[in-house]
Amino acid sequence: MIDIKSKIVLTILAKEASNGGYKIFEIPDIIQSMPKHYRIDTDAVKHILSHLERQDIISIKYDDDDTYCIAVLPYGYEILENMGRKNEKTQTDETLFKKCFYFFLSALFGGIIASILIFIILKIAKI
Repeated sequence: MIDIKSKIVLTILAKEASNGGYKIFEIPDIIQSMPKHYRIDTDAVKHILSHLERQDIISIKYDDDDTYCIAVLPYGYEILENMGRKNEKTQTDETLFKKCFYFFLSALFGGIIASILIFIILKIAKI
């Protein structure tokens, strides 16, 4: 299991090294690619990269100060794919809830409008 910052770093790495091969990454570039509210320092990125390597999610060919040669392993792509499925399911659940809510509102307003029309018709007919 990896935390949200590690998932973001993994997403950045997978986006850049999309063909499964090794690619050169510099720590400042990774930090700049992070969302502003998740900005982290160099040591944190190094810690995340070593954690991802220990979990066999990425492979680090070499590291030289703030420069890394990294490839995302198949398990890393599997994690990203599962994240995508989870997001799709959440969006589907939200869409279903919205549809049910709109159906409820339309039935409620339809009932109210029908009651008003019946009242008006009865007043006009004076029954």
